Amino acid sequence: MKVRSLILGILGCLCLLYSVMVRATGSGTGFFLVWVLLGLGFIGLAVLVRTGLWVKLPALIRYGVYGLTILGILVIAFGLSCIGKNFRDRGEVDLDYLIVLGAQVYESGPSVVLRYRLDEAVRYLNENPDTVCIVTGGQGYNEPFPEAEGMKRYLVQNGIAEERIRMETESVNTVSNIKNSLVFLDPENDRVGIITNNFHLFRGIGLAKKQGIRNVCGIAARSNPVYLPNNLLREVLGILKDQLVGNM
Repeated sequence: MKVRSLILGILGCLCLLYSVMVRATGSGTGFFLVWVLLGLGFIGLAVLVRTGLWVKLPALIRYGVYGLTILGILVIAFGLSCIGKNFRDRGEVDLDYLIVLGAQVYESGPSVVLRYRLDEAVRYLNENPDTVCIVTGGQGYNEPFPEAEGMKRYLVQNGIAEERIRMETESVNTVSNIKNSLVFLDPENDRVGIITNNFHLFRGIGLAKKQGIRNVCGIAARSNPVYLPNNLLREVLGILKDQLVGNM
């Protein structure tokens, strides 16, 4: 029991510490609270096990906790297996269009996550001079201008000609990023690449196919390994949500 409670306590403290790290990124979302809840849950279980109260709980509660834990592990394992399918995709050459999915922008420019996507777009556009780039994203409550505007500015500063860039400035999420981009292309015939971070690419491709883009491939931008656990967990929940509501 002591070993089990110690492991649970360590896991709880690690989750709480990680929540502080995620919160410090200033991503604009409250997802760090998931790590807070996980940390408090582990610590609570550690206390119950340590004091012997766990075995005194009704069997229905204990087996319910076991069942939910197993279900959670299975959902996460399924989500991670999906994400892994496109984690290292490099796309195809000479695509007609790139769609770069939006993310947080600041007065100083794109967030780190978004810069990874844009740097990958710059690389691809330099190697494929006939491809047109669609940058996507509206203005959030905590953003100084539409994401697409900041993205275009970054691409131009890095040598991409303005006439190769189309801006979609009204979307509020990944679904509308792609849906609103359809006005610039022929979803039946054009060859389209989706650029986003590696952990996000499976969902981006799935959403694009659901929106009717027939010839679509993924181009994976890198991500920060320190925050990858947070991104992966959030993405698993995003995949589950989009599957349930019919977006994928």
